[in-house]
Amino acid sequence: MATVKQMKATSRPIGSKGAARAERRAGRVPGVIYGDNKDPITISVDHAELKQRIYAGHFLTSIYELDIDGTKHRVIPRDFQLDAVKDLPVHVDFLRLGAGAKIRVRIPVHVQNAEQAPGIKRGGTVNIVTHTVEVLCAPEDIPDSIDVDISELDINYSKHLNEVTLPANIRVVGRLDQTLVTIVPPSGYAEEMKAAAEAAATAAAAAAAAAEAGVPAEGAAPGAAPAATPAAGAPAGGAAAKPAAETPGIAASLS
Repeated sequence: MATVKQMKATSRPIGSKGAARAERRAGRVPGVIYGDNKDPITISVDHAELKQRIYAGHFLTSIYELDIDGTKHRVIPRDFQLDAVKDLPVHVDFLRLGAGAKIRVRIPVHVQNAEQAPGIKRGGTVNIVTHTVEVLCAPEDIPDSIDVDISELDINYSKHLNEVTLPANIRVVGRLDQTLVTIVPPSGYAEEMKAAAEAAATAAAAAAAAAEAGVPAEGAAPGAAPAATPAAGAPAGGAAAKPAAETPGIAASLS
């Protein structure tokens, strides 16, 4: 269950832009609470506190109990505006949460086990294609993140939403086959793969040509003639027969 955070606010009369600027000069940020079929309430909150909560993260997926002059309102932030130059909050909107309400929220995608991915070990880089996933759920069931395990991903492979185990009690708004994360190759990877493929093709062609022309016997010099077959009756080992005059028995009969 999501934790309900506490925050103080002050009601303010509906006024002009000049009144909103006066709130900002006083160190407060103007805002509004709306929804649940009730009239909107114009409020202001402390600038330093709002800034801290926004930059702490998960601001738009956190449930707050706003204490407005002693009356508590259960809300969730729906939007905020930052100064274009200073990046400081200048306005905030809250949605009032009624009993049994279900809301749409965008949940951030978090990558896990990137250091174990084969593609990362080979020099690839994690590319988060979808940074948030929109879901429909009760305020109490809002997850902190959609966790994506990429420990088995190689270069040029991706992880899709339908391959991820989602938190219970939420329903995805949109396509389930959307790509969340992919591992992109390092610089020069395509050229290396092309060169390797060309080298392999050249080697295969050379091997095929050699097989078609005939391959010399192992250990023989290129172009060497085949070894002669020994004549019938020749001594074993290929030794030539001695002349008759050198044979002791024949020499004795001739003397």
